[in-house]
Amino acid sequence: MSTIPSSPGAAVATQLQTDTLIRRARDLAPVIRGCRDEIDTARQLPATIVEALRTAGVFRLLVPTRFGGYEVDPITFIKIIEEISAADGSAGWVASVCSVGGLLAGYMREEAGMAIYGENPDAIVAGGINPTGKATAVDGGYLIQGKWAYGSGIRHADWVYGSCVVYDGEQTRLDAAGKAEIRLMLFPATACVVHDTWHVGGLRGTGSHDFSVSDLFIPSDRSLIAFAGGALQPGILYRFPFSLFAALIAAIPLGIARGAISALVELAKSKTPMGANTVLRERSSAQIAVARAEALVRSGRAFLFEALREMRSEIVESGEAGMRSRALLRIACTQAALSAAKAVDLMFEAGGATSVYTSSPLERCFRDVHAAKQHIAVSSTYFEVSGRVLLGLDPGTARF
Repeated sequence: MSTIPSSPGAAVATQLQTDTLIRRARDLAPVIRGCRDEIDTARQLPATIVEALRTAGVFRLLVPTRFGGYEVDPITFIKIIEEISAADGSAGWVASVCSVGGLLAGYMREEAGMAIYGENPDAIVAGGINPTGKATAVDGGYLIQGKWAYGSGIRHADWVYGSCVVYDGEQTRLDAAGKAEIRLMLFPATACVVHDTWHVGGLRGTGSHDFSVSDLFIPSDRSLIAFAGGALQPGILYRFPFSLFAALIAAIPLGIARGAISALVELAKSKTPMGANTVLRERSSAQIAVARAEALVRSGRAFLFEALREMRSEIVESGEAGMRSRALLRIACTQAALSAAKAVDLMFEAGGATSVYTSSPLERCFRDVHAAKQHIAVSSTYFEVSGRVLLGLDPGTARF
């Protein structure tokens, strides 16, 4: 029987318990791989996979223990998402992005946190982080309207968040820095309309449709300051800056790349390339490609883990992450995603014409990893932003 905490107020997961969570994620791989065709055809995860992720505790990984979650450290979370993403990129994406609500719970007032997670710590929370909604202040809260894109896992969600620019009457409300105030608004999934817009190549099974609401009232305690709010739960996890979200995204391409390496190694055991008299694994080109892919994935992953450990140490010592550690984490996240994509490219090329068939895991990995690295959180633009910081300048963005 598992000893993982499952009730409000339980202690943060121990090493033994986190090892159990990682093993659970690894054990899901055969089930996920068996649904790959259905994932692509339906353009969303099958209900069986969603429930398997719930049962494994994936959606409560980042939820505060106060609300019945596991409150795992970021590196443990990344390891779990890697395992799922190695089986299928779309499954890893939904598992990661729909766990972000757990992080948000660290900034929620008691009433809101308990409303969402108190009776269901495995609640799935989807949403849109770009501020394409409008929130007008009214008595007791806000009246919101808007449409958001990229609602990954929206059809499976219990709760949804949408990022809104706040208005007082017809005037935009300004924050302390003189910029438009942006708040995340939380509401039941039944309150929004889902628009079937997710017709894509990579990460096809994430069901990342647009969604909208109109004239929906949001109580004040179900809104959060976006990107720079103060944590209301005590755990170190909720002292990490917004850039932690990028690390949760970077885990997905790292996992996809691990899956691609495994697929090529398996293929190389039996495939004899045209014109050759030995199997693929006997050829120097394949040997070099696998070695280079391993170097790319492992180095990108090591840098990411190093940056996270350094940031955690800084938070423990001083109470917050400094600009340099934020810059290094941003660089590490982008580098991990780019390195993973390059590793998949090497495996796809090494697989030859076999890689182009939809029956090949390499074809899926190729599509998915290139879709994943397009996410703004791991965009190459953060090299410039982080470079500014390392050169002693302001980053120029609040999302840092």
